[in-house]
Amino acid sequence: MHTKQIDFWKGNFGKEYTDRSVYHSIEEWDRGYVEWYGIAKTVLNEDFLGFLDKENAKILEVGCNLGYQLQGLQAIGFKKLYGIELQEYAAEKARKIQQNINIIQGSGFDIPFKDAYFDVTFTNGVLIHIAPENLLAFTSEVVRCSKKYIWGLEYYNETLKEVNYRGNEGYLWKMDYAQFYLDNFSNLRLVKKELLPIKVQQEQGNVDCMFLLEKA
Repeated sequence: MHTKQIDFWKGNFGKEYTDRSVYHSIEEWDRGYVEWYGIAKTVLNEDFLGFLDKENAKILEVGCNLGYQLQGLQAIGFKKLYGIELQEYAAEKARKIQQNINIIQGSGFDIPFKDAYFDVTFTNGVLIHIAPENLLAFTSEVVRCSKKYIWGLEYYNETLKEVNYRGNEGYLWKMDYAQFYLDNFSNLRLVKKELLPIKVQQEQGNVDCMFLLEKA
């Protein structure tokens, strides 16, 4: 599938985003979440996925950029970690930064793994950049590749709302993404859902949502 959002992220805007997103340590990355939500991302990861077999569970992040989300899972003991990243520049850079994490360049609209290959597939701030008319195609791939769980952390709003993104229109939306999955995939059930008010944006009332869904 070809979309204007793909061109946007594969171009200079995506490269600039990647260059802004470098951390010197996983501790620095984790502190950013404490400032954002008042809780470390590694703590949230453990809370949502800590029940899994960390030695053997295979986890795929769709839209991994530099791989810090995967490194955050590695920090709490997960071993079999994979990422797919649209932007070639970010994928190449991620492979230099991350150790013992399998990162490939490719599109979330056409994930090159067989059905139910992973125990968990997830996105972190990626669905928000998929145009609503293309969201079902993208999430269908996320669901297809998972044997058991779909996990996500995305901007939240009760209804679909477009947001101007650094002066650009047509590149950012917020909605109830957990409910989108449930409305469109009858074989999924909600395991857990947590709204996370953004501390540094309290005046705007912005909220993120972490959710875990299970395949029936």
